[in-house]
Amino acid sequence: MGSGEENLIGTLAGNTPPVDPVLLARPEVRTALANHDIGTLFRVLNSNGWSQRGIAGVTKMHQSEVSEIINKSRHVTKHQVLVRIADGLGIPRELMNLGPTQNVSAYPGGSTRGERTEEEIATRRRRVIMALGTTAYAAQGKPVPDLKPRPKLLGPGPAPIPLPSRIQGIQVVQVRKLFHDLRDASRAHGSNPRVSSGTVDWATELLELPGTERVKQALKVAVAELQLQAAWAAFDAGLYDHAIDHCIRGLELAVETGDAYLQTLALQFAGLATVERGRPNDGLAMLQIAHLIAEHIPADDERPRILKQGSRAVLQACGLADSATALALMGDHKGAAAKMARARELWQPTPADPTGDLDNVAARLELGQGRLDAAEPLAAASLRRWEGVANNRARTLSGVLLATIHVRAGEPDGLALAHNAITGVTKLSSQRARQRLVPLATALDARPSTDARQLARAARHLTTTRA
Repeated sequence: MGSGEENLIGTLAGNTPPVDPVLLARPEVRTALANHDIGTLFRVLNSNGWSQRGIAGVTKMHQSEVSEIINKSRHVTKHQVLVRIADGLGIPRELMNLGPTQNVSAYPGGSTRGERTEEEIATRRRRVIMALGTTAYAAQGKPVPDLKPRPKLLGPGPAPIPLPSRIQGIQVVQVRKLFHDLRDASRAHGSNPRVSSGTVDWATELLELPGTERVKQALKVAVAELQLQAAWAAFDAGLYDHAIDHCIRGLELAVETGDAYLQTLALQFAGLATVERGRPNDGLAMLQIAHLIAEHIPADDERPRILKQGSRAVLQACGLADSATALALMGDHKGAAAKMARARELWQPTPADPTGDLDNVAARLELGQGRLDAAEPLAAASLRRWEGVANNRARTLSGVLLATIHVRAGEPDGLALAHNAITGVTKLSSQRARQRLVPLATALDARPSTDARQLARAARHLTTTRA
């Protein structure tokens, strides 16, 4: 009997997973798993003792299907089938970017992702965010006990580098420095979610080490900050599920430490991501809880200075602006206008503010209703907002918005602005920025000139390729 069938018997008997970790550590296998190249995976298994019948048995497929996949006449793309293959072969799901491994649940109730549809998973995520947010609000200023720790998502590979014996202040400093570096790089060049998530994995391991209570609390806060940076990186890359998972983990730590500032930030990130995902009702609920929690951020809180993320007023104003976006998507334009008015009462940005742009949101709301004359000065103000500020991503998004308005209005400088906007997006690693080119491409298609059509093609090409 081949080694594949022997491993299968071991698995059915409750022993180790069937696929040898040495095989999973091969570079070509790791690449195949990351790219969902099941044909290469099956061919490697087939050449290392696994029969087609053995593969079919553990993955709940017909042998003919396995044969077609091996012979490249069938490709596996459905999420549920990929999960079934990973679980059947004992391959950690995170190696295939499918989430936590089987029997490790990130959600209450103990259900694994393989047992749920994608919509059920998404709904579960939103409920977790809401439950944690409600818990945070109910326990303001008090760490919430008995939160279950996040599972370690480690797959096979080179032997891990030993961790320190204890956590000390230097580890907190290192985590905070990595947070600042990743955030600054994201603002300048767009996000790299793989780097951010990998950094979070390392930092999360440190939480299991012994140390003084003071240092452990400081480390939890620093790791929460890093989780939220990873959440934003995933959101900017168009990876909604990854973004929400990082928000959940960051929010858990913020609740444990009683950090109202980070609780607010986590819920705002999750709310905005959910709104842009097309779930404005759910996103609005998260943003509303964030607004309530923000009221409990101490006036002398050092978080804004440390994070360079904005004061309590900035968080509240930006949350109200995001709520206005949600209401507009729901057709409540009067309510959206009221939220924007309240946001402007709370805060007006200065060049010293590193984040936040109410004019950009207001311009998009006006554009959404076809009011170009009202949208144009707001978009121009948004672009001026980022002059001299080290946030190239925000400046590029403002440039795309202004170009879209000018092209739609038939302004003579529209094509030049569009060219600059498209060029700016090519210099960013940001899927979100690329998606903002869709309305610009549509506007360019409506212009009669050859130059406009060429720019439209360039814009559409960017929207269909990953950054």
